[in-house]
Amino acid sequence: MESTLYLDLSTDATRKSIFGQLVAATPEQRRGNIGVVVGDESIPAKAQLHDLADVERAIGTSVASDWTKEEAKQVYRILAHAEAQVHGCDVEQTHFHEVGLGMTVREILGVCCAIEQINPDKVIASKVQVGSGKIECAHGVLDIPAPATAAILERYHIPLAEPRLEGELCTPTSAAFIARYVEEYQ
Repeated sequence: MESTLYLDLSTDATRKSIFGQLVAATPEQRRGNIGVVVGDESIPAKAQLHDLADVERAIGTSVASDWTKEEAKQVYRILAHAEAQVHGCDVEQTHFHEVGLGMTVREILGVCCAIEQINPDKVIASKVQVGSGKIECAHGVLDIPAPATAAILERYHIPLAEPRLEGELCTPTSAAFIARYVEEYQ
């Protein structure tokens, strides 16, 4: 029998919302594995990892399984490609700001670990709520969705929920996760 994981992203598609839904869907006896990965201090929470190579090295030090580490690298590669597209540079020249924080890397590893623990055959989701308005970040004040988020949504043909609610409800990180795992939208 095929197992399907459904994510409701219609009102909140942030990394924290996705992570919460994944933890809730994880069998109780496996939830501790996620906590170990997110709490792994081999990647300091306040570390600033500047580029894809830094992030991939940090991921390599994690206590996570090889599968989870490779999946986290794939999520970061989606992010790096979007940042490179937005900034008109090569992927290797991409400079991470908020997504390069050690805690963000640990949370992405946690999301990937949750997927491994659930082990769904297929992931489906609602249309994605991106939000509206402005966001202040390292690049200044930007429209929502942020350019990297918009690049991922467009590249992967991710359908958007309407009406758009106020605030940033889909970040580049969550868009990269959605692009990596969601196969179908309802």
